[in-house]
Amino acid sequence: MENSTSSPTGLLGSFHVLGDTLLATLQDRVTLISVELQEEKFRLIQTFVWISAAVFAGMMMLTFASLTLVYYCGESSRLAVLGGLTLLYAGALIAIVVLLRRFLARQPKPFVATLQELGEDRACIRRGN
Repeated sequence: MENSTSSPTGLLGSFHVLGDTLLATLQDRVTLISVELQEEKFRLIQTFVWISAAVFAGMMMLTFASLTLVYYCGESSRLAVLGGLTLLYAGALIAIVVLLRRFLARQPKPFVATLQELGEDRACIRRGN
């Protein structure tokens, strides 16, 4: 007895199987890209929230510490204290920018898994499998 659900044979059947395989592979890769894009978006939002919180807390601390220091200094030395605080904050800003650049340079490249899978697919096709 013939099975009516069997795949077509011959050249046309081979093209159907090839097309189905290519579409399945493409679907897998697009799904992987989608998952990695979601992960990157989450990491970016999370980083932004942490940076915002740190900047806010740091600015509040610096503002009130500076106001307190200037208030307790005598009338004659207030200008010197303000100049010293300005230099201190400028140095801190430079250090933060340098550290942020190092942090961003150490982050993994996005879509590493997708690129690896696509490379493996290309190598498989080149070998003639």
